[in-house]
Amino acid sequence: MSLFLGKIHYWLFNKITWFEGIEEEIQNMLENKGYKVDDWIADIYNKYGEPTEKKPLEDMIDTSNIHGWLQEKITSAESRQAALITKGVKEIGDSFLESVKEIYIEKGKKNADEYLNEGNSIESPAEAFTAVNNFILDGMPCDRVNEIVENSEEHIVWQSTMDIHGQYWNVVGGNVNSFYELRDEWIKAFVENLRVDYKFNKISEDTREISL
Repeated sequence: MSLFLGKIHYWLFNKITWFEGIEEEIQNMLENKGYKVDDWIADIYNKYGEPTEKKPLEDMIDTSNIHGWLQEKITSAESRQAALITKGVKEIGDSFLESVKEIYIEKGKKNADEYLNEGNSIESPAEAFTAVNNFILDGMPCDRVNEIVENSEEHIVWQSTMDIHGQYWNVVGGNVNSFYELRDEWIKAFVENLRVDYKFNKISEDTREISL
């Protein structure tokens, strides 16, 4: 079965499971704080599907519809997290969002350490940008969401060509700005933990930068 799969499929699958890992950490945080969320989770799973099983990709994927299977997993993961965060904000308030922010920040630091411990090194802002995109989930590769607009030895600037995430937040009555704020926290923690002399900067709503 793995003969039908290429590196890009495993790359995307790892990004999906990374995103689902954040969802799992949010659930654990809620339970550790004593919130009764079983009904929340059951309702979300019923509406948007359950997280991916912890099995090798080749043991699960529909090889007759690889693209469709991966897109379905993205839709399910994004919808569940949007629903979970939106529910938490409505039921608990802004303190919940602050707790989720801490999860994203700690995840960024941990992912940077793991990336470096795997033998990777970052020699340019462009390499840091590539590392970021080995984690964050921005649709399918064919969506081409991020466009590099400046690239030099000192910095790299990229622009989002479309809002691919808003659709999931709109369905659950949430605010997609929460998603972007949380992800920016992850990128900042990740980049600045990869190299202490690198900085992440949000230039505008759709433009971001990694610089020396």
